[in-house]
Amino acid sequence: MQTDLENPCNCLALRKASRYLTAAYDKALGPVGLRTTQFSILRKLRAQSELTITSLAEQIFMDRTTMATNLKPLVREGLVTVEPSTADRRARVVSITPDGLARVDAALPLWRAAQARFEDTLGVDEAARLRASLGAVLDTGFQPWAE
Repeated sequence: MQTDLENPCNCLALRKASRYLTAAYDKALGPVGLRTTQFSILRKLRAQSELTITSLAEQIFMDRTTMATNLKPLVREGLVTVEPSTADRRARVVSITPDGLARVDAALPLWRAAQARFEDTLGVDEAARLRASLGAVLDTGFQPWAE
């Protein structure tokens, strides 16, 4: 009989793969001074122009506090702005700046190259299955940030 300590941990396996892949993408994005999380935030804002911190966090599956922390260096570098919402003064709206647009545009070819390298190595179909499986994880019913 296996003990709990001998059973494989889904979370650990996912985190190991995530750290490994994140390091590869961070290295690829290094020449433009972005990390993978920053690139993802800028890419989301490039597509939607502006979002509340809460909405941005939800769309990237990150808690609001961690999102606010991740925005600080982007604000410092002038890539995004964070201002009170005109509709709800309690909400904070994140907007991408022209410098942010330029940075994400400069990063896109580097991201595409990392993406292509991963898909060439793993296989395009396997990479698509992996993304689908990981997407299914988000539909498991866990509510990690629920109060």
